[in-house]
Parts: sequence; C-alpha cells; structure tokens
Amino acid sequence: MGSVQRAMRLLECVAEHECGAPAKQLARETGLALPTAYHLLRTLVHEGYLRRDKGLFFLGEAAERLSSTGAAQKRRSTVVDALAHWRDSIGVPVYYAVYRDGEIEVMCVSDTPGNPAVEEWADFRETGHAHAIGQCLLSQLDVEARRDHLSRYPVQSITPYTVRDNLTLLRRLERMRRMQPVTERQEYALGTVCAAIPITVGTTAATMALSLPVHQEDRLLLAAQRLQSEVGRKLGSLALSISI
Repeated sequence: MGSVQRAMRLLECVAEHECGAPAKQLARETGLALPTAYHLLRTLVHEGYLRRDKGLFFLGEAAERLSSTGAAQKRRSTVVDALAHWRDSIGVPVYYAVYRDGEIEVMCVSDTPGNPAVEEWADFRETGHAHAIGQCLLSQLDVEARRDHLSRYPVQSITPYTVRDNLTLLRRLERMRRMQPVTERQEYALGTVCAAIPITVGTTAATMALSLPVHQEDRLLLAAQRLQSEVGRKLGSLALSISI
C-alpha cells in the first residue's frame, strides 16, 4: 500500500508539470528519497503511466486513458444529475437520447417508483416512428437521413394509434416546427403519452423527453415547455456532456 501511495504522489506531481520534470525535482517535491523515486519512476515508465524524454518525466498514455475515462464519467454524471433534478422538480420520468451512427440511443433514464418510465417492450431503436423520442430525433435529420433510417427500420404497427406507413411519417416530420416539443399519444405504449424536446449542439441530434399516464395528458404540454425552459438555461454547461 505504501508503494502505491508513493507512486500516486509521483503521478500527481508529474501531472502538475506540463513541460515535464526531472527525477530529482519530483523526489524533492514529493518528499521521497531519490533512490525510491528513481525506482518508482522506472516502474511507472515501464507500465506506460509515465514516459521519459531527455531526462524529463511526462504523463504516459496509460495515465491519459485514465484521465479520459474519468472525464467521460464526469460528463455522464453531469447529465444524470440534471435529469434527476428535472425528474423531481417537474414530477415526471425524464429521458435523454441521441441519434448516433444511424441509430437511436437512449443514453439515460431517470424515474421513481411513483413516476415510472415507460417499459421498453419493443426495441426503441427499431420503433423510432412510434415514440416521441424517435420522432424528435428523426425530425432533426435531413430528408435523406430520414429515408435511410426508415429503409432499415420501416414503420410497423405498435398500437392502434401508431402512424401507418413511412410516407405518412415523413409528411408528419416535415410539418414539425423547428425546436418545438414533439408529442405522441399512445403510439408506442397504450395508456401513455410522451413529449420530447429537440436539442442540437454542433452536429449531434439529441433530445430530452418525458412521459405521463394518459389520464394526466392535460399536464403533458406544460411539463414539456417547463423541461425545455430548464434545459435551455443549462444548455451551456451541458453542451459538452451530451456527447456521452
């Protein structure tokens, strides 16, 4: 354990020197005996956590991978915390999804026992035509990308309320007003209504969505507008995080 602690101190010290630092300086700043510092530095270089160049030590690829992983986890945590806040303040399940590499990906869902999320009884990726999340993401694509998606995942009946064919869906998507909430009523799951708000940062098509039981349908639009307003206020801090 002592060796691990000393190695971590060296890594932290090296990280503070963007232009690198020699062994003697690192030993002095960490309070380690020079022979101990040399031994640990050689081990860290061998394992890829440090690299040595002209007598100076820098962070290696292994350490940078750890840093990258930590940054990704922090970005995901930012989104998770935001969804939990909106879930509690609005009193609805909240979803976050993106369109990436031709696929609909639901990245995060935040719900509670009292306000449960919609059960994914039919694959969300294959049924984008039937739920607000998918319709919202598809509405942000160009016509060619929409047609490509539907060639792989054609419209199919999910409930009696589902849109009937590709052409009807494409016409609906064309009529959707930019940056307006997208709503659907029992098209994916009977007894449920959903709304999704479009989020575009750079070239990433994304959406935040919510769902309600159909007997609370009168809350849907107001809840969606509130979610859109709150997301708008936080979009600056979330811009990087939506790439998780």
